[in-house]
Amino acid sequence: MLRFLAAVAAAVTLMVAAPALAQTPPNVLVVGQIAEPKSLDPAAVTAVNDFRILMNVYDGLTRYKDGTLEVEPALAENWTISDDSKTYTFKLRTGVKFHDGSDLNAEAVKFHFDRMLKKDHPYHETGPFPLSFFFSAVTDVKAVDDYTVQFTLNAPYAPFLSNLAYPTGLIVSPESVKKYGKEFGRHPSGTGAFKFAEWEPNAKVVITRNDDYWDGAPPLEAVVYRPITDANTRIAEMLSGGLDIMVEVPPDSLGQFKGNDAYQVLEQAGPHVWFLILNAKEGPFADKLVRQAANYAINKKALAENILQGTAEVAAGPTPPAFAWAYDESLQPYPYDPEKAKALLEKAGYDGAELTFYVTEGGSGMLDPVAMGTAIQADLQAVGMKVRIETYEWNTFLGKVNPGLEGKADMAEMAWMTNDPDTLPYLALRTEAFPDKGGFNSGYYSNPQVDELLNKAREVTDQAERAKLYKQMQQIVHDDAPWVFVANWKQNAVTKAGVEDFKLQPSFFLMLQKVAKPQ
Repeated sequence: MLRFLAAVAAAVTLMVAAPALAQTPPNVLVVGQIAEPKSLDPAAVTAVNDFRILMNVYDGLTRYKDGTLEVEPALAENWTISDDSKTYTFKLRTGVKFHDGSDLNAEAVKFHFDRMLKKDHPYHETGPFPLSFFFSAVTDVKAVDDYTVQFTLNAPYAPFLSNLAYPTGLIVSPESVKKYGKEFGRHPSGTGAFKFAEWEPNAKVVITRNDDYWDGAPPLEAVVYRPITDANTRIAEMLSGGLDIMVEVPPDSLGQFKGNDAYQVLEQAGPHVWFLILNAKEGPFADKLVRQAANYAINKKALAENILQGTAEVAAGPTPPAFAWAYDESLQPYPYDPEKAKALLEKAGYDGAELTFYVTEGGSGMLDPVAMGTAIQADLQAVGMKVRIETYEWNTFLGKVNPGLEGKADMAEMAWMTNDPDTLPYLALRTEAFPDKGGFNSGYYSNPQVDELLNKAREVTDQAERAKLYKQMQQIVHDDAPWVFVANWKQNAVTKAGVEDFKLQPSFFLMLQKVAKPQ
């Protein structure tokens, strides 16, 4: 193994030093990522960029069926749900081990969730756990016996099984958490198809095949994730042979790969929304009229057609149309109407105050964010809204936006890819999701009616009734305009022609367990 890792390291060093001569190692898949991961602790991260690694190192009790957002058994062989929908009992697979050699059992599952949810847990300080909201309905996790674990909820919670399949539900090794403490995110141990091998900051993360994987050892010997934040550099690496897979290809670069037999281009719609968070607590955007004016002022169709070159559609609200059963098709996007925007600004008494706009250089699903930010700035200035852009690297950007915009900025770019229509609005639009309460409502939007609808929708198990509640929420949020609703994106990736059995997933994760790269 050490000799193999040395060979991989040497090959990757060559790729970095001399991309024009680059050849990826045999049976090793090299993936061009959009940013350096923040952590490899699944309970501690929020970005799809990190999830694309984690989903191959860990497993959850459930997982998404290939090509869908429907759940199927994973570490749990089966489960039962009580008549009142508040107790879930899971039977675990036997004989599964974590990569550190310790056993996967009910106590390990209990440890994972208690660590996130109980502040008095001895390893709670290994957090923070920003998406623990996914399991806020859980009041108790009980190890019934070695391979039976029971969850008790405070109320019926429709997204529960889906959230168990999301990265926050991926089960970590208690023994490794105890050994490494707050550094566990640099020394991850799960039960997945690949084992963590190496993390060289700003250069690569290497994972190697788990020959004892319970669902069958993967064909690949290893995967190397290379963080390449600059899109042009990623493209150059792909064209020169230094990458096997490149994710999130800029729209104006797809043409370089389409029609070329040396590459495969993959595209797929998914539950994605790209929007601008508006600071509804202070400054000009505290006035709904000014927020609506921003939605009218920005030519979203031009953004989708010119900058994104048809790889996205204009968004109408907070729920992506990929959630067809919950999406309100009657909702129309704000039309481009600069004159109406000016009239609303005048009615609101907007005094021309300068707006601070946070833009990122790149990040998960961020859709050419610098070009988009510059075009948005021009549209807003055309109606009299002076905008000053501050641009940040992705993880720095998240560190500024996630704690809230109060006292810092008036607006910020953001993108979410979610597994359920509950996730984004519940974590980013409720009053109880303000940053100081552990949520992602960075613009401090608050509407008691929206709060009530979202809380009720979580507890309703009938999908038709849930859909009705979500559609009511969309209508209110569309009118309140806490965000500028910009675009719903079709994800894309490019692979070398020799890469086999790679698929894009509606979850936006990179599932590499079945991928092969014959030489």
